Amino acid sequence: MSQTVACKQPMRTLAIGDIHGCFKALQTVVAAAEISADDHLVTLGDYVDRGPEVPQVLAWLRDHYQSGRLTPLLGNHELMLQACRDDASLRAEWLEFGGRATLEAYSDDSKGLSLEDIPPEDWLFLEEHCVPFHETETHIFVHAGLHPDLPLRKQYPQILFWDRSSVHPPHYSGKTMVCGHTPQEGGYPVNHGHAIYIDTGVYQKGGWLTCLEVDTGEYWQGDQQGNLRHWQLDPDQ
Repeated sequence: MSQTVACKQPMRTLAIGDIHGCFKALQTVVAAAEISADDHLVTLGDYVDRGPEVPQVLAWLRDHYQSGRLTPLLGNHELMLQACRDDASLRAEWLEFGGRATLEAYSDDSKGLSLEDIPPEDWLFLEEHCVPFHETETHIFVHAGLHPDLPLRKQYPQILFWDRSSVHPPHYSGKTMVCGHTPQEGGYPVNHGHAIYIDTGVYQKGGWLTCLEVDTGEYWQGDQQGNLRHWQLDPDQ
């Protein structure tokens, strides 16, 4: 007697742009994309600052990291937060750059904001488990950008975490770069073929959080009000 065996769908690789403490938007795209334990999720950094729900975002990331299906990248805002912990003189600038929202999310006392309100498990996640880049057979994931002529382990931190180029040159590897960091005009991701930009300014008025399925070009966007957009990227855009 023959048996019918259900074929398990292949694991997807999904990238999520800069979350910036916007947990409601994150929940929206995760539900819409039906992200499961069978998917590999790459988050592009900037989990902290600007938005109101940093603790919830980091708790969600920590839980999914434990499953082994999440690769969390570092963003420039995580680097600024870590630098403030080591050098108090940097704190004032960081607070004005979005850090105040992070400390307020951890504290009930807006006049007594302190880095010590951030729990050890969140520091451990940011300092020990977030990585500067991720590479697959076809794609390279970074926060801000890539030097086109350098291998990943020789990339300049200034480019990996801070670069604001509107269009990066193709990387010599021939792989497609997926990055965040620079909010795209109109709240839509931009696909240049060799480079895809998916920071769509979720913390801004009218902004969205983008989740991209890198092999098919399908993406989902959610905002802090729970609104959803679902699109297919044009590979020839």
